[in-house]
Amino acid sequence: MVTTLPYGSWPSPITAEQLAVGGNRLGGPTWVGDQLWWTEGLAAEGGRQAIVRTAGAVTAETEMPATVTVLPAPFNARSRVNEYGGASWTALTENDDAAPLVLFVNFADQRIYRFREGEEPAPISPVGMEVPAAHGSSLRWAQPTPVTLADGSREVWWVCEQHHDARDSSGAPLIERYIVAVPLDGSAAEDAAAIRRVTPSARFVAHPRLSADGARLAWISWEHPQMPWDGTELHVGQLQDGVVVNSTVLDGDTGTSVLNPEWADADTLVYVSDRSGWWNPWRVSFDGAGGGASEPAQLLQDEQEYAGPLWQLGMSWLEMIGPDRALSIHGTATDSLGVVNLAEGSVVELGLAATAIGSVAYRADGLVAVYGVQADEFAAISVGQLSTDDDGARLGQLRTIRSSRQDAPDPALLPVPEPITVTTDSGQEVHAVLYRPRQEGFAAPEAELPPFIAQVHGGPTAKAAVGLSLAIAYYTSRGIGVVDINYGGSTGFGRAYRDRLKGQWGVVDVEDTVAVMRHLVREGIADGARLGIEGGSAGGWTTLACLTRTDVFSAGVSSFGVADAVALAQDTHDFESRYLDQLIGRYPEDEQIYRERAPLNHVDSLECPVLLLQGDEDRIVPPNQAEKFRDAMAAKGIPHAYLLFVGEQHGFRKAENIVASFEASLSFYGQIFGFEPPGVAQLQLTRG
Repeated sequence: MVTTLPYGSWPSPITAEQLAVGGNRLGGPTWVGDQLWWTEGLAAEGGRQAIVRTAGAVTAETEMPATVTVLPAPFNARSRVNEYGGASWTALTENDDAAPLVLFVNFADQRIYRFREGEEPAPISPVGMEVPAAHGSSLRWAQPTPVTLADGSREVWWVCEQHHDARDSSGAPLIERYIVAVPLDGSAAEDAAAIRRVTPSARFVAHPRLSADGARLAWISWEHPQMPWDGTELHVGQLQDGVVVNSTVLDGDTGTSVLNPEWADADTLVYVSDRSGWWNPWRVSFDGAGGGASEPAQLLQDEQEYAGPLWQLGMSWLEMIGPDRALSIHGTATDSLGVVNLAEGSVVELGLAATAIGSVAYRADGLVAVYGVQADEFAAISVGQLSTDDDGARLGQLRTIRSSRQDAPDPALLPVPEPITVTTDSGQEVHAVLYRPRQEGFAAPEAELPPFIAQVHGGPTAKAAVGLSLAIAYYTSRGIGVVDINYGGSTGFGRAYRDRLKGQWGVVDVEDTVAVMRHLVREGIADGARLGIEGGSAGGWTTLACLTRTDVFSAGVSSFGVADAVALAQDTHDFESRYLDQLIGRYPEDEQIYRERAPLNHVDSLECPVLLLQGDEDRIVPPNQAEKFRDAMAAKGIPHAYLLFVGEQHGFRKAENIVASFEASLSFYGQIFGFEPPGVAQLQLTRG
């Protein structure tokens, strides 16, 4: 039996509470001996990032094993390097009898701690100064890398970020980053001189990789104004007494992004470069110990991306599984997992059902752990047995080790993702993923078209992942359509598509978003009078720009969104402080363009209500961005609401705030689009 109700008013069992506390944010898996370890972001514990492991050994037959939380509360394994952090822990196995030695960065003080399971963690890095410009400790750490030196000794190397209470030649806060060895015995906790610098300083460094013989170190670096997807340099240096000497830039420049170096053997380095227009695997060979390097050679020429934007340290898309084979995450709109044959320059697809793959981890016996999401299943860590031979590669049945959620809704509540491509008026292709309203047992009146929400991802150098999203189903199960837009500048579609946004942020993203929505209206998919838009961070900028520069939308929700480009250039963190050079132009030379593009300066053109959501501790997009936009709306008398969440940074992690933000958004759309979502308190809008 089918119940007929207006779109947006269908009752749904998918609640905001489920989105907030029904699951945990999983980090990528890591093999520690024969156990699988990972991190879980616990919304019920204020977003604390805990380290978790399987209770026992993992085999190809293991499924949904018992787990153990290794990191005791209130410790939070989360780094602030580059503000976005990334890899923040590692575990060292020493023998079969001793528990692994765990090293992690604690979010509260950004110190490195060590402990064994059952012990109280103790710091092994020094206390950093409180530097006002850093809004916290002057010393931060990330991407721990266990290494074995040529003499057989073991160390852990870290990316160190050091903030100085001084300014550089441009007047910006002086910050340097480099790779260091931090003693495991804790001696550096009281004496910073015990820390050994391994590499020279650069503005940004990432991905240290020591060769198998311990003789060479590879790493990447980049300088302002580049971002890691614009241009990086691949370094390789000889090691002498644990310090790099005679380093050379082997590949990369200000217009070539080189990522993810991995040693195939002591004399062969594999990495990913977008020199061809796509991030593809390349190789450099060395002529024995101390010998010179060959010219870079492209191993695979494929119009797919074998890497992505390096927003967090530790991200990896390529993992060696032998001297001539590597596991690779690659794709365009969706991700695939494959085995690259480096000798033949070919790739064998492993046929995973996952549509978005976050990371993989390979064990020496061929067991592969995959963190990914499918179109109809939540993000999960799974394992399968990989076999390779002269005929190719095969991956056995995947068995789930840990799912991000245990409360999967009835498939009848879930939308079906439909990747689409739309052509703009100027002939450019725009990619998007369409999610139509869907809940079996409910339908709208025959003549009614559904309201639709355009979701614009952050970054803006990122992409909309295809897969099961409870946040999208929260809308679609109530009769509200969603379209997730990969506007020009998004990753996954080659360098040229990514570069479309250069100098055009606030123009190309707006035009592409509008083109997709007009396509939906022309095709009779969406109600042109009930179009909303929402996004966070850079997606908030596009949201506010669409609302102030076009008349397509009748409501918008901006979460920690950019409203004032000048304020962002003056007040954002170091990692993104020159990002706008690529997206808009140089500041202050191009200040007029900054002011002309800023949504804040076009509130006079705004004719529809806006909901603003913001964290009060956000260093990436500070609250003054939302507050200036709120004040401008109030001055014009536009209905609006502003919710400021205490204790939140760039993105909401606390359960109560996640609930409040989703319910506020649903109530907001209901008031504007003319439906009453059942069971949701009404958001109070103000005009003044």
